[in-house]
Amino acid sequence: MRYLTAGESHGPQLTAIIEGMPSNVTISTDRVNHQLERRQKGYGRGRRMQIEKDAANIVGGVRHGKTTGAPIALEVINNDWTHWTSVMSVEPVEDGEAKRRVHRPRPGHADLNGALKYNQRDLRNILERSSARETAARVACGAIARELLLACGIKVAGQVLRIGDVEAKRIDLSIDEQIERTEASPVRCLDPEAEQKMMDHIDFIKNEGDSIGGIVEVRIEGVPVGLGSFVQWDRKIDARIAMSVLSIQAFKGVEFGIGFDAGHLRGSQVHDEIAYSQEQGFYRNSNRSGGFEGGMTTGEPIIVRGVMKPIPTLYKPLQSVDIDTKEPFVAQIERSDSCAVPAASVVMENVVAWEIANALMEKFGGDSLEEILENLNRYKEQVARF
Repeated sequence: MRYLTAGESHGPQLTAIIEGMPSNVTISTDRVNHQLERRQKGYGRGRRMQIEKDAANIVGGVRHGKTTGAPIALEVINNDWTHWTSVMSVEPVEDGEAKRRVHRPRPGHADLNGALKYNQRDLRNILERSSARETAARVACGAIARELLLACGIKVAGQVLRIGDVEAKRIDLSIDEQIERTEASPVRCLDPEAEQKMMDHIDFIKNEGDSIGGIVEVRIEGVPVGLGSFVQWDRKIDARIAMSVLSIQAFKGVEFGIGFDAGHLRGSQVHDEIAYSQEQGFYRNSNRSGGFEGGMTTGEPIIVRGVMKPIPTLYKPLQSVDIDTKEPFVAQIERSDSCAVPAASVVMENVVAWEIANALMEKFGGDSLEEILENLNRYKEQVARF
């Protein structure tokens, strides 16, 4: 499967086309829009989220609640477009004020690099597309992929582990309990004590005119053993998930299982011992690997974490250089969040879900859901007989 997105932050809409989704997968627009709604929530979000009420309008590839096998086309309308019709007009605009040209690049953004690469004297041509607003389209695509995972008995959950200096305690819950608890938390945190500290920390940072990042974790259960492959570097599923996580705006690192802690531990403290029982078949006594070995899934829960840097758009802006005069200025301010870590958790859930769905299609591919489920069940029987 693959998808493409198009559209700008303040343009009329975001558009996505999904190719390769099998037929007869039930698509609940309520569940898809629930994911978009989740992305807009979270303590620390800015005023833009009060303007937008994101919903996916599916305009192709789904009929009477089921996929047809044709490409799926969807759009997410930007309600704020009404205030930007001149600035973002497709047709030429003569009035300089209507253009609202941006010529002061913001540190930490794509502004300057993109302008140099694409030879653009108006940085708005860069910042509009590089904006994290684009993740709304990716969440919508991930939400469609989750419908396929749901049909295959695979569940996805996320949580916030850290915001700035505040770290949550580890709390072991079932995946259903985790989903319920994090949905009730303004910062998607399982630890009530850390939850309040996180919100207080966000308030403090916001009052300072600054921003703050954090660490989020995605957990996926029900994934069969053997997705991905060791035979070529670009078929390793953990590598592909890592790429998808790092493709999220402002994400700077990714780890699986015990992650970077493996760098200071002994081998006996890192690897997962293998066991066997008549009921379970082969399984691991621990899951330090995060559900991957040799570029393939082990059948254990997938545990992947990503680190999000502080949003670089600051209300206490850093120094930059005007691309016209080459003189130093404070960087231009665009509307932004003080903390988007809880929302980023939702984005990460959905981009990881997409990669799992894609690997599922590669392994058990068929043109219809029935064919995929038949292949999946036959494979599970084969593994059980091993």
